[in-house]
Amino acid sequence: MSRERETSSGIPLEPVYGPADAPGPYLEKLGFPGEFPYTRGVHPTMYRGQLWTMRQYAGFGSARQTNERFRFLLAHGQTGLSVAFDLPTQMGLDSDHARARGEVGRVGVAISTIDDMAELMDGLPLDRVTTSMTINATAPILLALYAAVAEERGVAIAKLGGTVQNDLLKEYIARGTYIYPPEGSLRVTTDVFSFCARSMPRWNPISISGYHMREAGATAAQELAFTLANGLTYVQAAVDRGLDVDEFAPRLSFFFNAHNDFLEEVAKFRAARRLWANLMRGRFHPRSAKSLLLRFHVQTAGSTLTAQQPENNIVRTALQALAAVLGGAQSLHTNSFDEALGLPTEKAARIALRTQQVIAHESGVPSTIDPVGGAHFLEALTDELEAKARGYLEEIERRGGMLAAIETGYVQHEIHLAAYRYQQDVEAGRAVVVGVNRFVEDEPEPPHIFQPDPRVEAERAERLRAFRAGRDHAAHERALTALERGARADENLVSLILGAVKARATLGEISDRLRAVFGVFQPAKTL
Repeated sequence: MSRERETSSGIPLEPVYGPADAPGPYLEKLGFPGEFPYTRGVHPTMYRGQLWTMRQYAGFGSARQTNERFRFLLAHGQTGLSVAFDLPTQMGLDSDHARARGEVGRVGVAISTIDDMAELMDGLPLDRVTTSMTINATAPILLALYAAVAEERGVAIAKLGGTVQNDLLKEYIARGTYIYPPEGSLRVTTDVFSFCARSMPRWNPISISGYHMREAGATAAQELAFTLANGLTYVQAAVDRGLDVDEFAPRLSFFFNAHNDFLEEVAKFRAARRLWANLMRGRFHPRSAKSLLLRFHVQTAGSTLTAQQPENNIVRTALQALAAVLGGAQSLHTNSFDEALGLPTEKAARIALRTQQVIAHESGVPSTIDPVGGAHFLEALTDELEAKARGYLEEIERRGGMLAAIETGYVQHEIHLAAYRYQQDVEAGRAVVVGVNRFVEDEPEPPHIFQPDPRVEAERAERLRAFRAGRDHAAHERALTALERGARADENLVSLILGAVKARATLGEISDRLRAVFGVFQPAKTL
C-alpha cells in the first residue's frame, strides 16, 4: 500500500468516513471538555479561558549567553522559559572534567554550580515566569540549584512554577543520557515527586516524554503506548515508595512530538488523554479527578527538519504546531527552520515564536473548544490509535512490565524496526520528503549558521577553579557526606542535594557521590 494511503502507524485509510466508522456512546468515548474521559480537553474552556504557554527551548554556551537569548525571547512575546543543557551537565560532569572536553556549551547551556544558575536566571522574574528544564539523570541537582537561587533572591520555592523532565526510562530507550541503573533512577525520580508534592506544589516533578522516542523513529502509536507505559511505571514506583497517588499524580505532565501526519497527530493527543484517564482510574483508583488528567507539552518534530531547502521547515513547523493546538496542548515549542544546520539564529527563533502567535491570534482556531471533535475520520483514527496503543501495552505486560521490556530490548527493537521501515520508504520514494527525494533543486550556500563561542570551555574551567577555591571546604564536605549517607539509607535525595548546592558543591561532585551508591548503568545487548 502507498504511504499516502496509510498513517505513520500503518493504519489503512479509507477514501471516506461516516458515522459507522466511529461507533459507540458519545458521552462514554468523548464526553465534554474538562470531563471524563477528557478526549476533548482537560479544561472546560480550553483556549477560550487561557492560551497554551509559548515556551521556546533555548540553551547554548555560557549561562550569560543563554540568559541573553531568554531575554530576547521574552521581549518578543514568549510566555515561559525552556532550558536546554549541554551533554556534560546532562551526564553529571563538571565543565572542566576530562570527559567534557569538546562538548561544553555545544548543545545546551553549561551549568555546574549555584553561581552558574544565578547567572542563567539573572533578572528573570522567577515568581512570575514558569521554567521547564530538559534534564533527566541530574534532574534533582538542577531543580535544587534553581530552588536555591530563588531562595537567595527571597522567592519562596512554594511559589515556583515549572517542570523538570526527570524521565529516566526514555533515556534507556532512546537518548542515552542516563547515569545510574534503573532501580537507582526510579529512586531519584520518585524522590523528586515527593519533594515537589510537599515543598513545591506548583512544580511538575516529571515530564513523561514520548518526544525522544518519536525522534528515534517510533510511530505515533508507539509513541503513545510507550510513553503511557513509562508513566504507569513511574506511578507504580511512587506508590510502592509510600506516596498516595493523589499526592503527586495531579502534577504529572507529558511531553509529545508533533509530527508530519497532521490528522494522526491530532487524534494521537486526543487518544492519549482518554487512554491515560481510563488506565489511571482502572489501576490506581484515585479519589481526585485531577489525578486522571493528562496535561502535556508539545515540541514540533526536529527529525522532520531538512538541511535542503530549509525555508520549507517553516511550513512543516506551522502544520505541526497547528496539530498540537487542535489536539489540546497545554504548552508548545516550535522548532526554528535552521535547526537542521545548527543552533537557531535569533531571526529563526523569532519566526518560530511568531508561528505560534499567528495561530493563537489570527487563525481563529482557539476560539472554539475541540473544533475538529466529532469528525467521522478523526474519531475513527482516535479509536484506531487507542486500540494499537492498548495492543502494545498488553504485550509489555505479557513481557513482565516496562522495565523488563526495556532491559530485554523489546521497546528499542520495535522503534528501530519502525525507523528502518520509514527510511526504506524514503529511499524508495514511497514516503515523499519535499526537497529531499522529490522537488529537489540545486542548493545555494547555506545561510548564516549560529555557533557557540569556542572560548566558553576555557572560561568555564577557570571559573570552576575560582569557585572551588572560594568555598567553605568543611561545610562542603559535610554536605556531600550527608548526601551519600542519605542515599545509602532512604532519605529524600532532593532535600540533601539542596543542602549540598547551598554548601557550594558542584553538579559533578554530587553526581559522583550518587554514582558511588547506585553505580553506573551498563546496557545489555538488545534484540
